[in-house]
Amino acid sequence: MKSSKSLYWKLSAYFFFFFFTWSSSYSLFSIWLGQEIKLNGSATGLIFSVNAIFALCMQPLYGYISDRIGLKKHILFFISCLLVFVGPFYIFVYGPLLQYNVLIGAIIGGLYLGVAFLAGIGAIETYIEKVSRKYKFEYGKSRMWGSLGWAAATFFAGQLFNINPHINFWVASVSAVILMAIIFSVKVEMSSYEMEKAESVRLRDVGNLFLLKEFWFFMIYVVGVTCVYGVYDQQFPIYYASLFPTESIGNQVFGYLNSFQVFLEAGMMFAAPFIVNKIGAKNSLILAGFLMGFRIIGSGLVVGPIGISSMKLIHALELPIMLIAIFKYLAANFDTRLSSILYLVGFQFASQIGASVLSPIAGGLYDSVGFSRTYLIMGGMVLVFNVISMFTLLNSKKHKFIRKDVQEKTQII
Repeated sequence: MKSSKSLYWKLSAYFFFFFFTWSSSYSLFSIWLGQEIKLNGSATGLIFSVNAIFALCMQPLYGYISDRIGLKKHILFFISCLLVFVGPFYIFVYGPLLQYNVLIGAIIGGLYLGVAFLAGIGAIETYIEKVSRKYKFEYGKSRMWGSLGWAAATFFAGQLFNINPHINFWVASVSAVILMAIIFSVKVEMSSYEMEKAESVRLRDVGNLFLLKEFWFFMIYVVGVTCVYGVYDQQFPIYYASLFPTESIGNQVFGYLNSFQVFLEAGMMFAAPFIVNKIGAKNSLILAGFLMGFRIIGSGLVVGPIGISSMKLIHALELPIMLIAIFKYLAANFDTRLSSILYLVGFQFASQIGASVLSPIAGGLYDSVGFSRTYLIMGGMVLVFNVISMFTLLNSKKHKFIRKDVQEKTQII
């Protein structure tokens, strides 16, 4: 019990400072590209697309390595080391490269951001979810601290950006130093059974997943529903800031709104496991999809800052339910030896494929038909795929691989 509580608090702190680092450097990313680097919607869409491509290249690799090493913390240590340099990277490498040549900057930036954040978050989430199952604490309650970390950073991000965008990047690097200290202090027990189970993962197991139509049905839900919320969020800060008398006021208010939203999200992350356990993983995914479709369509219909703010806050309801439901759905219906691969390939990888296709399309639509009409199109797409998923997602356990028992022998890693 003492070990469980200690790990819960340490990994919750890791979540907090990882998201604090991410939010400080990335929550106003599209505003930074538009106002500081002076890029248009199409160029911004290209950058998000390149980011997605690099992330999807890393996700299968992270997933396979994570399942092969089990509860060893090597990947978290690697990500933490990368993040220490996030401030200097943005200021001295990424920004100047984008101003010199958008494509070169997008490629270099996509490599770093994809490895450190966009694919890294999935590796972190699956690692902590594995630990939570072993030590019997609810993953959602730990993940809640990540939302609080994001909210804490975004509360000040808009103000700091108006003073100097570089301040946010330096704050991110300082936060990453704390990450390093936390991961050094984490000790997780790994039994001989768990080590043998991890070492039994083979590439053919990954290949077998793609022979299951149920796995493809899940990825259809991901591409048609869940990845759209990320595309929606990419350039939303630009649209939101445009609704105010000046961009600086819009930036500041958006920081407050985003912070409030994520505080609500943290509260829902605490409650989401109860909701998902009550109505089931599949029904929770469908519920989250309908909430998302309503939010995105509503964003295209409402007028003014108050209306669009109300729509944005619905995100705080849908995301925790969706995230918890995805983990529980995968654990209930597929081989738990492959939990990292399932999450990083079935969810994160599929999301990035969808984002890499949709981001430049959405960027072009923003420039040609405007934000409101683009949101109506995106929201309609979500509802169509969500209805399809009502008939294709699984209700109960269908696929479990037989695993041989081995003698348990504990060691510290």
